[in-house]
Amino acid sequence: HCYSPFMYERLGEMVRKNPYDVVVSEYSMVAQYLYRNPDLEGMKRVMSVHECYYLARRKAFKVQGLSREGLSALFNLKGLKKFEFGMYADADRVLTLTPEGRDELLAIRPDLKISVVPHGVDVDYFRPSGKEAKEEAVMFLGNYPHDPNRDAVIYFRDRIWPLIKERVPEARFYVVGKDPTPELEELGRKDPSIVVTGTVEDVRPFFEKSKLFVNPVRIGGGFRGKVLEAMAMGMPIVSTSLGAEGVSAVSGEDMLIADDPRDFAAAVVRLMENDSMCERLGERARSLAVERFSWEKGVEELEGVLDEVVGG
Repeated sequence: HCYSPFMYERLGEMVRKNPYDVVVSEYSMVAQYLYRNPDLEGMKRVMSVHECYYLARRKAFKVQGLSREGLSALFNLKGLKKFEFGMYADADRVLTLTPEGRDELLAIRPDLKISVVPHGVDVDYFRPSGKEAKEEAVMFLGNYPHDPNRDAVIYFRDRIWPLIKERVPEARFYVVGKDPTPELEELGRKDPSIVVTGTVEDVRPFFEKSKLFVNPVRIGGGFRGKVLEAMAMGMPIVSTSLGAEGVSAVSGEDMLIADDPRDFAAAVVRLMENDSMCERLGERARSLAVERFSWEKGVEELEGVLDEVVGG
């Protein structure tokens, strides 16, 4: 449903004009144009798997079950698996953003040639100014047509937010990011403590005024760039274990990790009532982002992999 003959032809035109050593695709939707493409003969093909759609749908069905969303995720799962893993096997190299993502792919196709190249963040752009006073507020950031982000907000509102409000009645929840669905916009209209911002030019002011960042992601895969942005902004973070994949964070030292709704709510309340812990976790998160996830480090790792692919 997302195939474009024009895109296929355009790629052919580009490589005929400029014979490249290697062509890199981002996401499976783009990787399909590299798959068995005769115009790329003699060129190395690298497919970066931000999110394996087969695995993401399988996780969604396990979490959402026989709901409308769960059954939608289950649709055509077998065909999707065959197509995606056929592409990966045909590539000269597959890139994943996390070691966990690599291991999930290898569990299905042990013969895949995979390298891990993590996401990066602009640690100069995303940095705390310390100028704005913190509100008794938590925030989440996402692109809401993407199912995992929409599910995270609904799950947080239904299962976690009421528990937090019992302990911190004045708390606010900022739902920041692009294209909130009508369902999410309705949350803001029904509950004055929930602010659905819609698309904003600059997300940093919301990082600055929120006391902590919540990442209640339950489905999907890959690396959450929003987590790195929150870390770079020096935000204390409460996340599910799935949402923290790829960061190698230690719960209690770098962020708080909780998968049960009550444990998640308790972790949020604990931070909202403990400024010194917020400060400590925020400083540690910022240090981790600078040390491991600056864009410079990511580019260096990617260049190393591409040199290896072309040289091999």
